[in-house]
Amino acid sequence: MSVIRPSALLHIHYETLFRVSQALSRSLDFHQTLREVLRSLEISGHLSRGMVGVVDPEAGDLMVHAVHGLDSEDYQPVRYQPGEGLIGMILEGGRTVAIARLDDEPRFLNRLGLYDKDLPFIAAPIKVGGALQGVLTVQPDAPDDGLLEERVRFVEMVANLIGQNVRLSLDVGLERKALAEERDTLRRTVRQRHGFDNLVGHSAPMRRVFDQIRMVAKWSTTVLIRGETGTGKELIANAIHYNSPRVRGPYVRLNCASLPENLLESELFGHEKGAFTGAVSARKGRFEMADGGTLFLDEIGEISPAFQAKLLRVLQEGELERVGGSRTVKVDVRLIAATHRDLESAVEHGEFREDLYYRLNVMPILPPPLRERMEDLPEIARHLLERLSGIQSRSLQLTAAAQCRLAQHHWPGNVRELENCLERAAVMSTNGEIDADLIHIDKPRAAPRRGASAAVPPAPTFRAGTDDGSAADESESGAEPGERERVIAALEQAGWVQARAARLLGMTPRQIAYRIQTLNIEVKQI
Repeated sequence: MSVIRPSALLHIHYETLFRVSQALSRSLDFHQTLREVLRSLEISGHLSRGMVGVVDPEAGDLMVHAVHGLDSEDYQPVRYQPGEGLIGMILEGGRTVAIARLDDEPRFLNRLGLYDKDLPFIAAPIKVGGALQGVLTVQPDAPDDGLLEERVRFVEMVANLIGQNVRLSLDVGLERKALAEERDTLRRTVRQRHGFDNLVGHSAPMRRVFDQIRMVAKWSTTVLIRGETGTGKELIANAIHYNSPRVRGPYVRLNCASLPENLLESELFGHEKGAFTGAVSARKGRFEMADGGTLFLDEIGEISPAFQAKLLRVLQEGELERVGGSRTVKVDVRLIAATHRDLESAVEHGEFREDLYYRLNVMPILPPPLRERMEDLPEIARHLLERLSGIQSRSLQLTAAAQCRLAQHHWPGNVRELENCLERAAVMSTNGEIDADLIHIDKPRAAPRRGASAAVPPAPTFRAGTDDGSAADESESGAEPGERERVIAALEQAGWVQARAARLLGMTPRQIAYRIQTLNIEVKQI
């Protein structure tokens, strides 16, 4: 290489700084950026064999992070302790090291096997806010020509620029770590809030529902949740999504009964700009939003036959067209639908398409009404009170008399009605104790008929004892006539062993224990 004059070297440094600044501003990939910087130093600045080492904040030593001239597979991970070799001198003192001829320095270790011992060597500290964060080392392409000091100042300038990139990389890394931790915390919270823990009950009907959720959650099968309002259909949909492989994907929900048909199509399929008055920009629909995840459509039985045909195409082909558009959009969506309607009757009367019914009804789940799992009522009440306790920041408790009062009602509004009743009682309670006088239940109505959506025929409602211990009037309580006598007869026949009496009546031990409590039967000890 010919001798370089100071003015020519200055021009080279200007050109190289421009290339280095471009490389530093091009990407947030720290490792890739450093490789580009070292490459620019060699091509434009005639400073080859570049290496950048970064200080390990935990160990305090320096780890080689990027090397120009060697692939990462060509060298083992190299670390330098403070005071170890020339690199260690910088770790210890934080000052630039410049050697006119590397072979004249006995402390040089050459662990990378990269450097030419007949050439100069420059190592500059990389500092961020005055703190040492790393080291930049290079070798000029030719033996010392008397301009080593000018090259040292230039390398220190580049090290300062790299330091700003290191600061940005550290900030981005810390922010990503914090976001990842927050994301994981939110996922755990959401799974807990919307998982099985939010579905309460140990009765046989609920155990069947839990088993169905566990089985269907593993696959992308379409699910149709059928049951009366207030039975927890949305909770079941949440549990399916958050326990499925699609849990990392989006979960989008829509109540089909809340929108008129013209808006429902735009809401589900999206629209293009100018598709209708007010469509000032293109907009994705719920299907596109849920791509790769789950879409929950509540009250699916309320959509019109005309719209049912459009929905059927999406379910069959996995593709749609936005309103006002002609481009076909492919979507990968797991559909969960819910309805309280008797779809079989709707199909029979021509109100619901038969082909859509079969497409939706792949895996039906039938949550039982509260009156068919009254043994779960105390547990559900405790769960709802715990939630209310958190909202009101105080302890809430039900008395035995209040529980008995709750057990006398057949709950046509199901769990939603129970929740409203308990919230009203909690508001009226001054000390957090909810007694029977605070339980205000609306005038009883005939229990709604579940129709074809029922998995189990409605169970009879049994009368409960009144406060003075006498049986309530059968016509008012809705109890099956002679039920108390039938349970007592079974108990006497079984020698007052409840498990044996339960088998005689075709009940579970929990069910007969509940009957004994609500029918105010005094258990004899034999």
